[in-house]
Amino acid sequence: MHFLWILLLLPFMSFSQVIDSDKHGFKIKIESQVNVDKATAYQQFINIGQWWSADHTWFGKSEKLLIDAKLGGCFCEIAGDKQALHMTISYVDANNEIRMIGGLGPLQMMGITGGMAWKFDAIDATHTKITLHYQVTGYVKGGLTKLAPFVDKVQQLQVARLTNLLNTGNVEIKTAE
Repeated sequence: MHFLWILLLLPFMSFSQVIDSDKHGFKIKIESQVNVDKATAYQQFINIGQWWSADHTWFGKSEKLLIDAKLGGCFCEIAGDKQALHMTISYVDANNEIRMIGGLGPLQMMGITGGMAWKFDAIDATHTKITLHYQVTGYVKGGLTKLAPFVDKVQQLQVARLTNLLNTGNVEIKTAE
């Protein structure tokens, strides 16, 4: 019976790992499987305001987020006169991969920067593996090792919300109480 539950939950499971971490930087990798083709997964990813957590925005409203998926485009947050450039698009292979450079959230003002890649690989015609790589580098007194788990946790949340939206049509993640 437990085996059946594992099989039922398998499409919703994801894998996350801090691959490496030291005082000058860290690298995280998060993988998830979704029950849609890769073009649908990519297009939903681009509509970031529909799934990114409002708790991890500058102005508290995820619908103000946008990704301009072209070279030099931005992962931005625009709320009238309040505007924030989160990352700059550095590579686009539509429906396959998008890469960005910059620092998310408080990392910006710490002088920390990174490279982020989102890959969309077809498992078959109706299933896609989403992989997020984020490599961060810079100097912070005391080092970056302690920041890696926090950044990993925030990115896990974002991937989980995107995965949940693609698999269930609902962005909110229900937790067992």
